[in-house]
Amino acid sequence: MRLPGTPVPLQGLRAAVVVRGLRTWSYANRARGAAPAIAAGWWIAKDTSRFVPVTTMTDPQWQPSPRARLLWALSAGLLWLPVFVAQIVWAVVDSQWTSWPHVAVLVASIVLTALHIAIVPQWRYRVHRWEISDTAVYTRTGWLSQERRIAPISRVQTVDTERGPLDRLLGLATVTVTTASSAGAVKITALDQDVADKTVARLTDIAGRTVGDAT
Repeated sequence: MRLPGTPVPLQGLRAAVVVRGLRTWSYANRARGAAPAIAAGWWIAKDTSRFVPVTTMTDPQWQPSPRARLLWALSAGLLWLPVFVAQIVWAVVDSQWTSWPHVAVLVASIVLTALHIAIVPQWRYRVHRWEISDTAVYTRTGWLSQERRIAPISRVQTVDTERGPLDRLLGLATVTVTTASSAGAVKITALDQDVADKTVARLTDIAGRTVGDAT
């Protein structure tokens, strides 16, 4: 495998170039020496006598903040809090809190909560990725069910940051990219505050220089 950035001689070859799955186009380098470097995700047709259109979708590479795991762990704990409150109310009303139904439900709740807090944040951190380029915003989110999104810059309408109470406590923020898509906004969650601010500034600058249909 040739490393990204390594020059590739393409004398007489017609290459099919794919960039992030957005659009495909070609160029020919005929006896002009080495072509520009081919980065990961570009592909040269084996049959050089004709153009072969190829579309690929590569995964984004940038991770959220390492504190994302703590954010998701705290969120999971808060999610289970009403369950324990309901069990306390049930035990007070029933006055038989040592009976087996109460004990069984309590033990099950504790085990599920511990698994949720210990496993899901780590899993999500391994899955969640994001990346921006001059042409699109890429995200991969989820854990058990995963989703990949590509938002072309030409379709971006607004770029905002959101910070909930836990985000502010941990110094994190979510970047929301609103596009002219029925799928809804693209969210880049659990970024460090300074990274989120720089991301918003960069996306705003790129979108301002890109001519497209954002309706």
